[in-house]
Amino acid sequence: MNAPDAASGGIVHEATQSASSITELLDVMWEYARNSTAEATVPGSASQLRLMYVVDRQDGIRMRTVCQQLASAPPTVTRMCDRLQAIGFLERMASPDSGREVALRLTPAGKRHLQRIREQRDSMLHRAINNMPPSERRALAKGLAGLTAQLDATDEEDQRPCGHSVG
Repeated sequence: MNAPDAASGGIVHEATQSASSITELLDVMWEYARNSTAEATVPGSASQLRLMYVVDRQDGIRMRTVCQQLASAPPTVTRMCDRLQAIGFLERMASPDSGREVALRLTPAGKRHLQRIREQRDSMLHRAINNMPPSERRALAKGLAGLTAQLDATDEEDQRPCGHSVG
């Protein structure tokens, strides 16, 4: 590796470490927001919250797809769904294109709970970003947009069937 490549590798390593650290911090903020909402007494784990987030992003998502996205075994996801359904946050239904498959949807109560958690977390993020100098805010926005684009591209590659490429 020549000097420019080594310097670039160092920047990539530093950026990776920073992204990893901020991810951990955001996880903590998400958990804090989950525990500080008016419904903090509602039972629910961080895993259940992640499940709710996946279902919220893809209303009517199949249980099998949730298992894949969470990298969890079907019995584990089924138990989480049982708990979320018992507290009125999730509903199961037959998949519209295959009656044998189960599709998931958040209930209005589940959507309200998730919205309150997001508002709390977003408020914390807004305060932190607002305190940054404008040049750092612009750099953050540009960097996060680039990271999101790369993660989306990686996600699309990971979802291609094995042995098939787009070309």
